[in-house]
Amino acid sequence: MAATRELPLREQAKVDGGQAGPVKFGHGVRDEHFLFDPSFRNLNHGSFGTIPRAIQAKMREYQDFAEARPDPFIRYEYPRLLDESRAAVAELLSVPVDTCVFVPNASVGVNTVLRNLVWDEDARDEILYFSTIYGGCAKTIDSVVEDRRGAVASRCIDLSYPCEDDAVVAAFHAAVDASTHDGKRPRVCLFDVVSSLPGVRFPFEALTAACRERGLLSLVDGAQGIGMVDLAGLAAVDPDFFVSNCHKWLHVPRGCAVLYVPLRNQALIRTTFPTSHGFVPRAGGNRFNPLPPSSKSEFVNNFEFVGSIDSSPYLCVKDSIQWRREILGGEERIREELIAMAREGGRRAAEILGTTVMDNSSRTLTNCAMVNVGLPLALQPEEGGISGDLAGLPCFPKSDLLPVTFWILQKLMDDHNTFVALFVHGGRWWARISAQVYLELDDFEWAARVLKDLCERAAKGEYKNY
Repeated sequence: MAATRELPLREQAKVDGGQAGPVKFGHGVRDEHFLFDPSFRNLNHGSFGTIPRAIQAKMREYQDFAEARPDPFIRYEYPRLLDESRAAVAELLSVPVDTCVFVPNASVGVNTVLRNLVWDEDARDEILYFSTIYGGCAKTIDSVVEDRRGAVASRCIDLSYPCEDDAVVAAFHAAVDASTHDGKRPRVCLFDVVSSLPGVRFPFEALTAACRERGLLSLVDGAQGIGMVDLAGLAAVDPDFFVSNCHKWLHVPRGCAVLYVPLRNQALIRTTFPTSHGFVPRAGGNRFNPLPPSSKSEFVNNFEFVGSIDSSPYLCVKDSIQWRREILGGEERIREELIAMAREGGRRAAEILGTTVMDNSSRTLTNCAMVNVGLPLALQPEEGGISGDLAGLPCFPKSDLLPVTFWILQKLMDDHNTFVALFVHGGRWWARISAQVYLELDDFEWAARVLKDLCERAAKGEYKNY
């Protein structure tokens, strides 16, 4: 195989009297490095992520190699390149390389763990999760419970934001106590690094410790994690299972997620989904494996080849980390600037809207690159009238929740060429806005003005024509 080309990096910007340094974040980065339609404002990086041109070029290079010499590349070169990316992501997480493999996305990782666990035949096992869980993961739990036909049940831990981290941990302990009081056996708890809706930093470190204290397995959904949150201490946090999308905040092509499983738990992950050549049946047998012999662990070998799919995004992980280091100034700078942008941008947006940012007194909820800004719209409660901060806001019946939401989203896309994640929490509509290296604070202000206009129009009943 021909040697891969160097990553196509631009010359670093000149700053401080001509000295080379990382680029200034903002629209200049967007225009030079990213692939956006010039008229589109990407305020929702948290859902799907995106990649710079340089990483797209590397992905296409790997795809070209695969098409030029399919067998030599897929059987021999691909495993070597994959190991380079595994080593790069392991270094970023400060964990052993043999604990890291790749899967297409965090949902696949969560499914892989929950569907590999063996549930006790006495039907007392429970899966614990929080009410702010990502919807796809909630349905995964529902599916596992249904598939196991009573062998395992689930228990939801209700959260109402804003709240302090200690309250989240206390709610977990209360749920474990309630489970055992009901004669159940809490086996595993699924929780986030940064929750999706609302987009808030979750105290996953403290929850992991609480799981260990109470004898539960910790399954950490870091779909919003690597590239946004400092995860260099993952080994010290020591979750039982951890998955994080690289294609969101690490600027890796879709879909790619790192699945971390410490050595002590790798025997629990018997198979990938779908099962492929790396599976080793306990019953023994010597089924033919057409792939070259490997000295890697059973766990790593299991995930190396999972059928004929395009795994070129996995190979780009090391390139994305290099690009972020050489162009953007590295992980620490990116984290600090994005958190600062989200906090200040959220403050300005809330000021324009006449509302507030979702945060607690210790400001831990906004210790990430997404911010939730209240909209001046309220949802009629089940009983009584609205009060407190919601008093005086236009109020809609629960039956209009989806019509109002989807009308605003449609107008954002059709009339303003943007998208902002909307949700209702605590009786109010909220907008989740993502900070990113290609945005500036005026993007937050522009979004707030657009949302304010749409909220006023919704209050006049325009959504009823949707």
